[in-house]
Amino acid sequence: MRHAHRVEVVRAAEGELMARLPDGTLMQRAAAGLAVTCARLLTGRRGRVYGSRVVVLAGSGDNGGDALYAAAALARRGARVTAVLLAPERVHEGGLAAVRASGGRVVVEREVGLADFSRADLVLDGIVGIGGRGGLRPEAVPYAQAARRGLVVAVDLPSGVDADTGEVPGVALRADVTVCFGTYKPGLLVGPGASYAGTVQLVGIGLELPEADVSALQHADVAALLPEPGAESDKYRRGVVGVAAGSGTYPGAAVLAVAGALRGGAGAVRYVGAAAEEVVRRFPETLVTEGGPHGAGRVQAWVVGPGGGESARQTLAEALASDVPVLVDADGLTELGRLGPSALAGRTAPTLLTPHTGEAARLLAGADGTPPPAADDLAAARLATARRLAAAYRATVLLKGSTTVIADPGGAVRINPTGTSWLATAGSGDVLAGLAGSLLAAGLTPLDAASAAAYLHGLAGRHAAGEPGAPVTAVAVAEALPTVWRDVRSG
Repeated sequence: MRHAHRVEVVRAAEGELMARLPDGTLMQRAAAGLAVTCARLLTGRRGRVYGSRVVVLAGSGDNGGDALYAAAALARRGARVTAVLLAPERVHEGGLAAVRASGGRVVVEREVGLADFSRADLVLDGIVGIGGRGGLRPEAVPYAQAARRGLVVAVDLPSGVDADTGEVPGVALRADVTVCFGTYKPGLLVGPGASYAGTVQLVGIGLELPEADVSALQHADVAALLPEPGAESDKYRRGVVGVAAGSGTYPGAAVLAVAGALRGGAGAVRYVGAAAEEVVRRFPETLVTEGGPHGAGRVQAWVVGPGGGESARQTLAEALASDVPVLVDADGLTELGRLGPSALAGRTAPTLLTPHTGEAARLLAGADGTPPPAADDLAAARLATARRLAAAYRATVLLKGSTTVIADPGGAVRINPTGTSWLATAGSGDVLAGLAGSLLAAGLTPLDAASAAAYLHGLAGRHAAGEPGAPVTAVAVAEALPTVWRDVRSG
């Protein structure tokens, strides 16, 4: 599992460690790891470090110092290093001295620096560190906009990205590789910042850190969560997931939600709704019950809302009145936004909400009675949006989008690393809802069910799209789930 920590936490851990170490040790550790990564990249790209053109974009403070010391190490291996000082009056003196001692060249003129930047085999982005806020300063913007030939390696964080949130308030420098120190930063895992980070590599520097602020599951973590039937299992012991979805207008939503649910680990799927005929025709193993959730019989979790149409309000009310976990999606979220958090006030069982940003806007408006915020604003602040929803509704929230964020009302946050833009297709969310609901019925907590479902769903989208990628359908995503389930289980 990848763990990420806020800047405040990182700074505290660094301070505690530096108090026990000789002066400058922590920076030397970071610079050494950075230099090793850069040397490996240059060797892979050009066959050697010797003779490579390396440019350092050096801002003020320790971030620039890390970059300068790493560049000095490359210069000692024969790289032709140029240090471009964007804040000459505040440059890290020790790092600058190391570059000069190693034979590196130092420039402060923008035109010269831009020319070197464009010709470089590798650029070290040491402009702004993890404490930076508000986007790039004017003197750095031309470098983010200039054409480039070589690789850009960000030092701890791409300059212009907010380390804690992933927000990009202005122009940012896009990296091919980001080398982060001590721990991942949340802004490297969540969009839009994650899209600027490229491949993220972690260099350990000995920090002792508390529980993570944000985590991202990996194959082994998901494999440990996936339910597996035992020798004495039957369909009821494995869990029954109820799916209340579809309408005369949107029968396909029911079919797709059931498709996801059948592949999610529960022993049986019980369907209620107007699309029973279509569901049974496609999936004859589905248990069909007339009426709504109230009289449907025993289930261990409900999925409510996909394509629900006019019946969504009644269906939602009946499901929320049950004492089992409820996943609310699509039309169910629209109704919940009208009702507000009070609709969940009496529940003793957990609730999982799966909105996209438009639905998140309506839910937030329902929570505080204000006009819906702009969906684009919520998408740009994904961590804050998911946390705000989880707190307002006291529910686990799976916020769909460019980066899927799962937030628990207890404060835990997870980022899904497997998403693909090919999943932006009609019905994909219905499959995800059914899959997550099935994992709930199989006994996973809402946080684990949402995290595992998003992970598998993203992998299924990638598998269905293939390489280098092609349009997929929601049906193809559902059909790919058994394959990626096996891949995750096999490691």
